Formats: sequence, structure tokens, C-alpha cells
Amino acid sequence: MNAWYAVYTHARMERWARSNLWERDFEVYLPLYRKQRRHARKVDWVSAPLFSRYLFVRADLEAGDRQAVATAPGVAELVSFGSRTPKVDDAVIAEIRRREDDNGDVRLCQADQLKAGDLVRLDSGALQDKTGLFLQTSDAERVIVLLELLGRQVKVKVPTASLVRAG
Repeated sequence: MNAWYAVYTHARMERWARSNLWERDFEVYLPLYRKQRRHARKVDWVSAPLFSRYLFVRADLEAGDRQAVATAPGVAELVSFGSRTPKVDDAVIAEIRRREDDNGDVRLCQADQLKAGDLVRLDSGALQDKTGLFLQTSDAERVIVLLELLGRQVKVKVPTASLVRAG
């Protein structure tokens, strides 16, 4: 049965891995967002992977698709925990796609709605449900949040879309 799986790619090879998986007739989803890029004296906006080094592929691993996915150029490995390769729920993919604009870029919430010191909660990602203080914007789509981790206060850069007001 076809299901969505997370794929870990080689560094900066997300688009190449996507193309190679397409050529192998897989449905592939690489969520992109608009990112501010600074180079020399120039500042511009580019589409960049929302999840650096990750993309999603729809495959039937039990029917033999595992090898074809894992050996595609640009793919480092399927995301697995031991011998278990978890499926990504269709609702997760649908929610990310729902946030896309007309250009196909994922719209993230605006950091200008937050001010330094606002209490926020991470709504997704590895630090989901952690609360902290909003400090500042990092670029157009990422912010810096102060979290308490392992008894210390740590500055963490996270996508703006992963935040919700906690207070």
C-alpha cells in the first residue's frame, strides 16, 4: 500500500534527489519556502527547502520500493528508527500543501505579529510543545526563540510557522 515516507538527502541535494525519484515514477513532495539570501552586497529572495535535507516520497515499501527509493542519487537514506520506517500521515502532507501560495511556496506566519518577550510554543518539529520567549526574527521565515533545555537557556532558530502564542 502506498504511503508517505520521509527521505533524508545528501547536503543541498534535495532537488536532485526529487528529480531522481520522479524519474523512478514516485510521487515526491519537496516543500519550499521563500528565504532571504545575502551574498556579497546583494540581497534577494529564493525558494529553499522548508526542511533542510528532507523530502517526502509516496511509495509501497512492502512491495519492493524500498531499494528504488534508498538508492536514488541524492538520497542518503529513508528516515528510520532501527528497523522501523514510520509513515508520514497524509494529513501532515495535506496541511503543508494547504499553506502553499500561488507560487508553490509554503506561507509561514508573519514574525511581525510577535514582539520580543512574547511567550510562544513550538507547534511542530523536534521541540514540539516546548515554550519559550520570542527574541527576534532571523530572516523572512525563521525566528530566534529562547528555550530552557537541560537546565540552560538556549537560543534556537526555528521556522516562524512552527510558533503559536502561548500567553
